[in-house]
Amino acid sequence: MDNLESVLQEGKYTLIDVREPMELDLDGAIDGAINIPLGEIEERANEILAIDGNVILFCRSGNRSGQALTYLQSQGLQKGFNGGGYAELSQKIG
Repeated sequence: MDNLESVLQEGKYTLIDVREPMELDLDGAIDGAINIPLGEIEERANEILAIDGNVILFCRSGNRSGQALTYLQSQGLQKGFNGGGYAELSQKIG
């Protein structure tokens, strides 16, 4: 089973930022990340489930992305990872 570190090293993943748009304006964003706020996860679940490959969710601290991941896994997401907080994940990505 892959873990977050090996997925990041491999470089084959889709990033989903579950923060609110105003947080992106305040804190910054990771290039290429798709912004789907936590409140929209349920209605946009099919869009996420259709992504081929690894999906890394993140937010400000890892709490909301954890909630989103739990929900998406209950809907069938196989290769999902909680990337934790934006600041830490952006450092890991480089």
